[in-house]
Parts: sequence; C-alpha cells; structure tokens
Amino acid sequence: MIQFEYLSPSSVKQALGLLSPNWGDTEVLAGGTDLLGLMKDFVLTPKRVVNIKHVSGLEAIRSEGDGGARIGALVTLDRIVEAAHIRQNYPALAQTVADAASTQIRNMATIGGNLCQRPRCWYFRNGMGLLPKTPDGKSMVVEGDNRYHAIFGNEGPAYFVSPSTIVPLLIAYGARLRIAGADGERELALEKFFRIPGSDAEREHDLKPNELVTEILLPSAKGVRAANYEVRQKASFDWPLATAAVALRMNGSAVESARIVMGAVAPVPWVSQEAAQAIANKTINEQTASAAGAAAVSKARSLSHNNYKVKLAAVAVKRALLVAVGQTVPDLSTAQRGGGA
Repeated sequence: MIQFEYLSPSSVKQALGLLSPNWGDTEVLAGGTDLLGLMKDFVLTPKRVVNIKHVSGLEAIRSEGDGGARIGALVTLDRIVEAAHIRQNYPALAQTVADAASTQIRNMATIGGNLCQRPRCWYFRNGMGLLPKTPDGKSMVVEGDNRYHAIFGNEGPAYFVSPSTIVPLLIAYGARLRIAGADGERELALEKFFRIPGSDAEREHDLKPNELVTEILLPSAKGVRAANYEVRQKASFDWPLATAAVALRMNGSAVESARIVMGAVAPVPWVSQEAAQAIANKTINEQTASAAGAAAVSKARSLSHNNYKVKLAAVAVKRALLVAVGQTVPDLSTAQRGGGA
C-alpha cells in the first residue's frame, strides 16, 4: 500500500468534516471487506482513510410502530440475520443476507458497505478503470471477455454489473436510504441510489465524496410475500450469475401489485416493469411465472459472450415468483433462495 492518513471520528459530523469533496482523496472504512482489497491491489489509492467504526448512532436496528424497520449503516450482515424483528417481519431478507457471504465475512461486513461496494468487474479490479478502454478508445469489455457482464443498461460506456446480492430484495421491499452531508440529511428511494456512470470521473452511486450513508429505512412488509432466487455456479458462496427478488401483494390468489428486481444483469439493480405487468391480476403458477420471466428479459441485449445470462435471468424471475407464493422449485445446487412474508 501507499502511505495514507488514518483517522477515526466518533460522530457523523466529525466524519463529514474529514471527507474531501473530490473522489479519490478520501475513502470511508467500515467493515473493510471491500476497501482493503481495493487498496492492496492499488485500484484505490486514497490520501486519507476515514474509519467510521466508532461513529455513534449507526449501529442499531430499530423497529417502527407500523412494523417497519430502520437499520443503521454500521450494522453487520450477521446481526441482520440474527435480528428477531428482521427474521419475523422480513424472513426473505434474513435468508438473503445469510446467503450473501460466508460467516466470517458477515461478521465484518456492514450493510452500508454492502450497498456502497464497488463492482466486481475483473477489468476494474485489475486497475483498468470503471469504464476500461483500449488505446484506440474502444471498450475493452465489448472487445474482450464479457462472460459476466451486463445484459441490460449496457448501451455504453458501462458494462459491469451491480455487485450487491442484497440490494434487489431491499428495493423490492421499497427500502429508502438516509444520507448525511455538509448541507444536512437527504432521503431517497434505494433504487435511485444506483446510477450508470457516463465517465471515469463518476461513480456508480448517487453519493457525493463528502457524504455518508447513515440508515436504511424499510416500510412495513405486512401482507407482502417476498422471495429472492439466485443462480450460481456452485452452492457454496459464489457471486451469482443472475438473481431475482420479488415482493407481492395479493388479492386472494391474484397479484394485486408486484415489485420484481433483477441483479447481476446490469450496472444498476434492474427493476422490471414488464415482468410486473405480466402477472398483474393473475394467479402465480408455472405458466404465469414463466411468462413473467420471459417478459423480464424481453429487452435484454447480450454481449458477445454472455447470452446465457438471458435464460438464467428469466429462470431466476420465474422461480422467485414461485417461491414467494410457496410453490416448490427444483432443488438445484446452483440455487440459493429465500422466501417468506
């Protein structure tokens, strides 16, 4: 590593005062499960690291009177898995977080860090930039090995996929984020937090260099049937090839409203209005779930080596829907699922 300044503030106000208004000058350290690797590989070379582990007020899980929840940004993934309020009211979330990483990582990684983690694109992780280009200005991803890259939102110049396996379900639940900055706090829908950068000067989050994510706000999930389904190459921890999260409100056996969000398929978590429309006012069964999966990928645009992801994404949507309504799906070694209210 190169030399850097290391500071540990004890309040959000102190932390904000230590952050630079320019990307690259400072980085925030929480669990460190992503940042430290990036620094060791010289992908990130900050002049200052601001350790927020001792910042008070960011480590609690609070239940709301309406059944909702507030999760501080410093809450570890393992604490979310074990939290009684989460397990009771958001069982699909507890299962999804449990599947998101190994036990050792879950004990270190924070939910705020998970939301803010950088892409796992091998071009980026090997120091070639977020939007890697050849010397003649062509995309290295389009011209090269793009097996694990985007099939949506890939008109250019970004082709990486959003890395969090937890975020799609949080978005399906309707989660919101609270962000603190020098000008005060702001709040936005979680799906709006992710964006597709147009240049290397931008990042993939709606977060200024001198802002902090402080809290995740979950609305009540009463009456919601939710599930998450991942397709992986192996059953033990692995990055998914495609994932789908669904949250349904039912009117009897028919779908009253649906939120369907795909992961590992685009530079941002991909909300599929097409899939939601395909099951509106319908009963979920093999036929309607298959139709929703087909609708979800109807506008997919594969690259030269990742057309297989189109089928996997459709299957993930289909099976997430079936799991959400309590139906049995094939017990494949490549699948990791979470279901419940």
